[in-house]
Amino acid sequence: MTDDDSGSGRAGGSGLVVRVPEAEPVVRAWRDRLDPAVRSGMPPHVTVLFPFLHESRFDGATLAAVDDVIGRHHSFEARFERCGRFPGILYLAPEPDAPFRALTEALVDRWPETPPFGGEFAEIVPHLTIAQGQDDAVLDEAEADLRGRLPVVTRVASVDLMVHDGSRWRQRASFALR
Repeated sequence: MTDDDSGSGRAGGSGLVVRVPEAEPVVRAWRDRLDPAVRSGMPPHVTVLFPFLHESRFDGATLAAVDDVIGRHHSFEARFERCGRFPGILYLAPEPDAPFRALTEALVDRWPETPPFGGEFAEIVPHLTIAQGQDDAVLDEAEADLRGRLPVVTRVASVDLMVHDGSRWRQRASFALR
């Protein structure tokens, strides 16, 4: 999640993410300085779907439906070997990225009212954000440092539902891939 997950999210807003704890030692110093999402409690992650449903919609049936959609997908290994950029943003790019896109597409098929990033972008680009709202010189410095510390490898076995309480992101549920 980027931009509105930085703490400016609204209470009750939610997103589905894959946490990447293996990235923490590699990216922590840069994220602490350059990613506002850290201050609102968001760990290193790849966004699967943001924004998702409002927290008020998470009854037993909805959580079971999310579990069903995610549970149709197999766990997989992801490697982060390179950096990528959007304007003002530095990120780590997962390989393969197709399983992340497949999760996003399956969730959007089930909840078409929740397009990724509110429909702001035409393409789904899975990524782990390192820095937001920075100029190129800062991003160049971070990327040069990170290049020598990669790859990061993780086993993707679950997707977490994160809910914003008005100041911080908190995990509400976790859904296992098969």
